[in-house]
Amino acid sequence: MLSKILIIEDDISIAELERDYLEINGFQVDIENSGDKGLNKAISQKYDLVILDLMLPNMDGFAVCRKIRDEKDIPILMVSAKKEDIDKIRGLGLGADDYVTKPFSPNELVARVKAHISRYRRLVSNSERNVKDIIAIGGISINKTSRKVYVNEREVEFTSKEFDLLLLFVSNPDRVFSKNELFERIWGMDSLGDIATVTVHIRKLREKIEFDPSNPQYIETVWGVGYRFTA
Repeated sequence: MLSKILIIEDDISIAELERDYLEINGFQVDIENSGDKGLNKAISQKYDLVILDLMLPNMDGFAVCRKIRDEKDIPILMVSAKKEDIDKIRGLGLGADDYVTKPFSPNELVARVKAHISRYRRLVSNSERNVKDIIAIGGISINKTSRKVYVNEREVEFTSKEFDLLLLFVSNPDRVFSKNELFERIWGMDSLGDIATVTVHIRKLREKIEFDPSNPQYIETVWGVGYRFTA
């Protein structure tokens, strides 16, 4: 799938030059020549990056940048003939990811576009992966990768088996596990331990996650059957 770029530029010759170089490099490109129309397009359609001129009719690039950033976190590459540092600082402060001063090499522009899209996709990918690595239920949050547990936003230390047991419960809310099943799933059939260790670990879990371990909110005892995690 081609990356889609929006160019908001009132100088049509510059916009078309930018478009030609980007299309040669495999990008799909749209052009708008005014700030207000460019803003509407940037917000209403899906783009991977916006190339935004600073001096635009109807709405300047600063205002467009700020409003795009209020709605989306896609990369914004600001372009301007103005060389003052204050404009660059202001543009970056409003959320632009980069600032290029005219005149510039079209190849440099393409290189920057590629770099920002690549970086953005890595960030999105890492964010999505991190979200998948976290299980949150009730006041408990578990990071499966770092094996850290937070109870009411406070980190609590768990042994390896305690963590595995809690993760099993949280991953299967409202399911009843017998002691035998828990022992087989966490300790394994070849374990030298005794099934009574399940009861001990349930007690330890309750001490660490329950406000009142004697009246558990999360790990319920289902008499004659086993245990169930609820939230």
